[in-house]
Amino acid sequence: MIELHDVTKLYGDLRAVDGLSFTVARGEVVGLIGPNGAGKTTTLRCVAGIQRPGSGTIRIDGHDIVQDPIEAKRRLAFIPDEPQLFDYLTVTEHLRLVSRLYQVTDAEARMRALLEQLELTGKQSALPGELSRGMRQKLALGCALLHRPVALLFDEPLTGLDPLGIRRVKQTILACGREGAAVVVSSHLLHLVEEICSRVVIIAKGKKVADGTLDELSRHPGLAGAHLEQIFLRATGQEAEATGET
Repeated sequence: MIELHDVTKLYGDLRAVDGLSFTVARGEVVGLIGPNGAGKTTTLRCVAGIQRPGSGTIRIDGHDIVQDPIEAKRRLAFIPDEPQLFDYLTVTEHLRLVSRLYQVTDAEARMRALLEQLELTGKQSALPGELSRGMRQKLALGCALLHRPVALLFDEPLTGLDPLGIRRVKQTILACGREGAAVVVSSHLLHLVEEICSRVVIIAKGKKVADGTLDELSRHPGLAGAHLEQIFLRATGQEAEATGET
């Protein structure tokens, strides 16, 4: 489970995240959406322990990311929009390094399965510079999934993927949820969120402005809409701007 309670993150006088609270249960795939600059990536980086929140608490499977960071991070994986890889490690070496760090007992079998699942078979000896943008994204995903995390954070997971890669990644995200992981997907692709997420959290200027299933949000008096785009524009106060009204 992922739990955020009253989380705030400041950059000088800017409140990038402002009193944000929400939870993600095991088996749940939650979409985190908002306008540019809403605080989505900062939120994910705080949950992953990359940045320290100014106040509030974040727990991963009951472990506080600030007070008990090692145990919290053992249970999570963060897949950023830009793959962070080592220039001089091959695909296989990346996976073996991660398996050692997380002490994966069935590493070789797990690596073979992920290489096949992510269509990286045949690329085991390739360096990141020899891979396409989409393949680097898949390698980052393979490294993230290797230790079977119970909390997964995806920041724009479909960037750089071809249509088949997009389908595979969507299937992988849904499979993680079915296997009991708590999953957060941050994306500007509202059709992706609508397709794979069981719940949506909408933030604007660092604050949560809506939280619920699409059915729940569409019945809200102030957010009633036929699809997620309408709900999003109304919740974030952008509907008039989108229609050109003043």
